[in-house]
Amino acid sequence: MVIVLYLIERRRVSIYNSKDKEFRKENEKVTGFVSEIVRGLRDIKMLHSEDSFSSELHSQVEELNQSRYLMMRVNNRYNCLHFCLQDVFDLGLIFLLVYLIMTGNLAVANGLVIHNYQGRVTSIIDILGILLQSIKDFNLSCSRVFAIMYSDQFSKEKFGSRHLDKVNGDFCFSHVNFHYDCNDKKVLNDLSFEVHANETVAFVGKSGAGKSTIFNLLCKMYDVDSGSITIDGVDISLLDRESIRGNITIISQSPYIFHLSIRDNLRLVQPDMTEEEMIDACKLACIHEFIMSLPEGYDTVIGEGGVNLSGGQRQRLAIARAFLQKTEIILFDEATSALDNETQREIQKAISNLKKDYTILIIAHRLSTIINSDRILFIEGGKIVGEGGHKELLKKCLGYRELYEAELKNSE
Repeated sequence: MVIVLYLIERRRVSIYNSKDKEFRKENEKVTGFVSEIVRGLRDIKMLHSEDSFSSELHSQVEELNQSRYLMMRVNNRYNCLHFCLQDVFDLGLIFLLVYLIMTGNLAVANGLVIHNYQGRVTSIIDILGILLQSIKDFNLSCSRVFAIMYSDQFSKEKFGSRHLDKVNGDFCFSHVNFHYDCNDKKVLNDLSFEVHANETVAFVGKSGAGKSTIFNLLCKMYDVDSGSITIDGVDISLLDRESIRGNITIISQSPYIFHLSIRDNLRLVQPDMTEEEMIDACKLACIHEFIMSLPEGYDTVIGEGGVNLSGGQRQRLAIARAFLQKTEIILFDEATSALDNETQREIQKAISNLKKDYTILIIAHRLSTIINSDRILFIEGGKIVGEGGHKELLKKCLGYRELYEAELKNSE
């Protein structure tokens, strides 16, 4: 009886485990979709797509419930079989004990003891089933965690061991090739260029030319397919995390602002900042006056993702955060795209004030923001097809001239 019930319980746990995997995948899908709805709620309203998203969510929840039902049905069916067989075995045991007592092979007292204690024997199977299920759940959870940590399914960041105490700001791309895993097409194709310390260099080109990819590779968000990238003459594959990211600040087109006070958002990058340093950075980023107009000034708590700030205010706060970080290399990835012309001019003045002390790289679609750069690199098809100053590129680079003329037309 014990062996039969054990085999049934083992089978139940095995099938339940496979259904549990499917349920967890569906649950992750629904949770992720709900999270996206919350983050993109404003756009959903603006697109008048509430009904569409509600219908999709309803469909996903139905699939999740169906997956949960299939998982619980396994438990119900096997538990039903388990308890029915247990009752049959109990009845069979009673008949066996009566038979043995009547034939004189078993004393009545012994028969009563066996009958009273047989429940404790079969309850061991129930406990064993719970233990098996707990072990399966534990192993399943561990396998998912270990898959993220150790398996090849998820790429891992790899850094070297060499440390640079002080970075000058020189770096070089040498015959770099790169493509994203989701696309076989090369984003960068045998790309080579050098940037010297304290130089301001702008990258210009059409969307998809590979400008942001250059920044991602420099920060070692991805590894190159071939070629090399060096900082101060050292290949970044040999450098540790601190040498790379501790000396580079990137200001993106859509910076993330945390659900903290303005002061705490700034303190994240410079825990030891003084009040004077904080105010100077915000003045430099042209956001100090706005902050002081808030009810609690620098102690004002802003919403998750900076929802209470406009796009320009978020970018200016991110720029102030970068100024506080004081890294040797500052990367502006369309960092002034959400600013009005007047504020943009003020930010450009601030960037110009930093030119002598920092290596500055700028990506911009509006060419007016990078005209005064020391050099402008025009990228097309993952290659540099034009290099020089603004006036020089207007004369010798057709692609650059076309972008500039198109911008002039749009501004009219």
